[in-house]
Amino acid sequence: MYGKTRHEGLGSEVARRILMGTYALSAGYYDAYYKRAQQVRTLVQREMGAALRQYDALLCPAAPTPAYRLGEKTSDPLAMYKGDLMTVNLNLAGLPAVCLPCGFAELPDGGKLPVGMQMIGRAFGEADLLQLAHVYEQTAGVMGGMQPSVFAQQQA
Repeated sequence: MYGKTRHEGLGSEVARRILMGTYALSAGYYDAYYKRAQQVRTLVQREMGAALRQYDALLCPAAPTPAYRLGEKTSDPLAMYKGDLMTVNLNLAGLPAVCLPCGFAELPDGGKLPVGMQMIGRAFGEADLLQLAHVYEQTAGVMGGMQPSVFAQQQA
């Protein structure tokens, strides 16, 4: 029962990534992958730390594309992986970040999908980062007054 519950709670994409990581670390490549990953992590921490010594926070896209339509890419592991590219470095660096809606992308069919941005803060600077995010939301308005239809339907 535990295995079934855990698998259902994680979802197929998370399970796939855990399995790939477990395989890479158990297939005789532990030393090569782990040591290299630690080197990359140190480099990312150093570079992000240098940037944040010059600025209070960094802004960047939350994802390389607008949001996907609900269920659109779940069977495409590469698309799901690419969707996380803008957040991986922050996880490696251990920095606080918050994603906020910042607009909509117009689609060829006339629809709109949300676009997000990330605010990245200094190590242990969560309070400052959340204050900055709050100021942004108060100034810009959340979602520009629009709601994606899935949320609008739930609230109706």
